[in-house]
Amino acid sequence: MTRRNFIATSAATAVAAAMPPQARCKMGFTPDSFAILRPPRTAIEFLEKAHAVGAGGVQASLASFEPDYLKKVRQKKDELGMYLEVLAPMPGPDTTQFEKTLQAAKEAGAESVRSACLSGRRYETFNTLEAWNTFKADSIAKIERALPLANKHKMPVGIENHKDWTVEEYVVMLKKYSSEYLGVCIDFGNNMSLLDDPTEVVESLAPYVINNHIKDMAVEEYEDGFLLSEVPLGKGMLDLKRMVAAVLKARPSAKFSLDMLTRDPLKITCLTEKYWVTFPARNGKYLARMLALVKKNKPAKPLARVTGMDREAQLRMEMDYLTQSIAYARDDLGLRY
Repeated sequence: MTRRNFIATSAATAVAAAMPPQARCKMGFTPDSFAILRPPRTAIEFLEKAHAVGAGGVQASLASFEPDYLKKVRQKKDELGMYLEVLAPMPGPDTTQFEKTLQAAKEAGAESVRSACLSGRRYETFNTLEAWNTFKADSIAKIERALPLANKHKMPVGIENHKDWTVEEYVVMLKKYSSEYLGVCIDFGNNMSLLDDPTEVVESLAPYVINNHIKDMAVEEYEDGFLLSEVPLGKGMLDLKRMVAAVLKARPSAKFSLDMLTRDPLKITCLTEKYWVTFPARNGKYLARMLALVKKNKPAKPLARVTGMDREAQLRMEMDYLTQSIAYARDDLGLRY
């Protein structure tokens, strides 16, 4: 065993030993919560990794659609008493793979599927309004292909607000296309990068919730806008109790998967001209509101960076952040068995 794996495994074992089964956390993990360790994202392996550190479930990919494999995934999930949500890309013109994923997710015992329209960030990915509008039209086409398949197989599909749609844009789209089986994977912090109020985002999207990426956020002033970081739950500026309550009121069975990346802060360049190219409908109200929020929530010390830290220090930091978040979700947010 390498020294890196020894450190991570030892930390995970210590956490599991300190957490008796009756005190296990209902909150699960996304693979990106292990941004430094990077364990396998496939269902069986990630279920085992998340269970070892006290989590209640995972969002993960399926390594195969073979019946024997899917049976093993279901058995592992049930054996560990965890939930499973399957990761899947949105369907292209050929919907075969997407439909197979929905069928396989159901056979594996998944509660839902998580997807997204954009893999990057709106203000970085698109250089022109035309490029954004092309993406928007393509995304609508994907949603229109996904909707009948989700309904057909009765497999809920949550499409994440992945730094693409503003909250107003997303609500308009969801009112038109949402169903019992197609809605949103609510990310609690992503839309801050689009200058949306985070509480407003969660409460506006809650009626359409399928699954969730829970996280806490911290901010810091920066010459081109502001810096944005995921931090351990309870250590940031989000009103997590209010947000969780809004989600559970709309969908009592909703699961919460921690999506906290241990990394350098993101640069939200909202004071540059390029940032605004794809936001023709927005005005200074959004900028003023967010910059006021940033000033109001100045961190006690500079936001943490992983750049310059050695690998072992990064791994220790990541595991510390995860264990803090598990304890907060379990003890303060009431996400416990």
